[in-house]
Amino acid sequence: MDLKTAVFNAARDGKLRLLTKLLASKSKEEVSSLISEKTNGATPLLMAARYGHLDMVEFLLEQCSACIEVGGSVNFDGETIEGAPPLWAASAAGHLKVVQSLLNHGASVNNTTLTNSTPLRAACFDGHLEIVKYLVEHKADLEVSNRHGHTCLMISCYKGHKEIAQYLLEKGADVNRKSVKGNTALHDCAESGSLDIMKMLLMYCAKMEKDGYGMTPLLSASVTGHTNIVDFLTHHAQTSKTERINALELLGATFVDKKRDLLGALKYWKKAMNMRYSDRTNIISKPVPQTLIMAYDYAKEVNSTEELEGLIADPDEMRMQALLIRERILGPSHPDTSYYIRYRGAVYADSGNFKRCINLWKYALDMQQNNLDPLSPMTASSLLSFAELFSFMLQDRAKGLLGTTVTFDDLMGILCKSVLEIERAIKQTQCPADPLQLNKALSIILHLICLLEKVPCTLEQDHFKKQTIYRFLKLHPRGKNNFSPLHLAVDKNTTCVGRYPVCKFPSLQVTAILIECGADVNVRDSDDNSPLHIAALNNHPDIMNLLIKSGRRMFLFMVSFDQLPQIIPNAKKKNSLDWNPASAFGTDAESSLETSDLSRVLRRCT
Repeated sequence: MDLKTAVFNAARDGKLRLLTKLLASKSKEEVSSLISEKTNGATPLLMAARYGHLDMVEFLLEQCSACIEVGGSVNFDGETIEGAPPLWAASAAGHLKVVQSLLNHGASVNNTTLTNSTPLRAACFDGHLEIVKYLVEHKADLEVSNRHGHTCLMISCYKGHKEIAQYLLEKGADVNRKSVKGNTALHDCAESGSLDIMKMLLMYCAKMEKDGYGMTPLLSASVTGHTNIVDFLTHHAQTSKTERINALELLGATFVDKKRDLLGALKYWKKAMNMRYSDRTNIISKPVPQTLIMAYDYAKEVNSTEELEGLIADPDEMRMQALLIRERILGPSHPDTSYYIRYRGAVYADSGNFKRCINLWKYALDMQQNNLDPLSPMTASSLLSFAELFSFMLQDRAKGLLGTTVTFDDLMGILCKSVLEIERAIKQTQCPADPLQLNKALSIILHLICLLEKVPCTLEQDHFKKQTIYRFLKLHPRGKNNFSPLHLAVDKNTTCVGRYPVCKFPSLQVTAILIECGADVNVRDSDDNSPLHIAALNNHPDIMNLLIKSGRRMFLFMVSFDQLPQIIPNAKKKNSLDWNPASAFGTDAESSLETSDLSRVLRRCT
């Protein structure tokens, strides 16, 4: 073990005597260097503060002149927090004496992590009331929010820490402050089921407002299934009759899909139906649907108590009712709407009903592409789920275990939607696409192309497939490291796109069809590597041969003499490369490169 690691471990474990011995013979400069070094992203002082070693913290500050504000990586409950200063770590871990010592030594009380979380927020998160009080007494700012606009009061409400929430309110915390997505502390109470804190917030004049998705605290409680909050707010003076009805119907949908309690769902739906007809002079009818949805098996929402009673004999119809209700109340842009459609589709797939699954997932994907930003993680997740499902179906079909066939139209439809997602992202010039999300979308497209190559098709269908791939390539999309689709097709890392295997890369079939559809074999990544370089790094001679033959004379301009030895050696020794002047460059190769020069280059490679 080197000295740096030994010093780090001693500080982390609170072994002051050992640390003193390790540093005893070192100069002041050497000590300063060792103490400022990071191991696994953290300094010795940060680790000492994280684990509450007061004597170690004070030794590092007073005897070693450790920098008190340097942040680093710390782990809490399996999550790595980046850029956390020592005061944040001590506050999060509940070490009051360490917090006091750090502040006494001049630590900034409002120094934040990379996500703009303050020590006060860290203490609020885990319910360390005494630390919260101490930080506030030392001028901690109550209103500094994290990158999501989430305040200390909001996190206290969400985590159910009533005493901390009350203390913050007494100290003047803004009860109606909104996050980036428009939610308030009342929403956090509703989502966590903290009824007592909600009542306290209302005493401090909290307002029932909608968030960015149009959700009131009442609807938030319905979505999360907190019946205590729903019961309380449906009787609140600020709640209208229509809001009560919607909340009860949405709660019933939550009971179907989240709690899997069909009888509980019926109870709340009956209660809502009775409210609709409670005033015969002013019946609140459900809106008449303009069209029936094929993905929902053309189901219609029930409109009477008698129709509700009939649902008990048809659980599948009840599940469609839940999807209809959720879409009507939350709207298509709310994440839960498409999420539960996908969830229901996955349940059908688990039972072997792949057609229902595909129909529901297609409907959810259309909803996401019509309402979410391009390359949204939710949309990417839907596209990946399709690729994984189709791969599973094709594998089981090949084994003779599955009666359902993956059709060309199903696969092609998803490929078209995937290409559309790339088009949307590239056209959005004001906000450039996230390279990681774009890379994932490109990888998914290549997996879909790979799957399409396994499905029989007519000449007309084959032409349509190649047209679509051509259109995709003409967008000139680039992933991480400025990889083109052809780079990705010859890279083994493209294999790992999700939790479940789809296709294996490098793929000769995908490479071939990309080249056939116009992929540029000379394209370069950010390191000036061509697809041939990447294929060589991945040790795939067949793909290398294909790229060389496809490049022909242009290969001369793609690969310089200095780069050839990096590409050829392994494959050349195995005699696996079919490369000679006539086959690789054409019969007029000598006009561009003398045969003797080419032979000399080849000798250098061996």
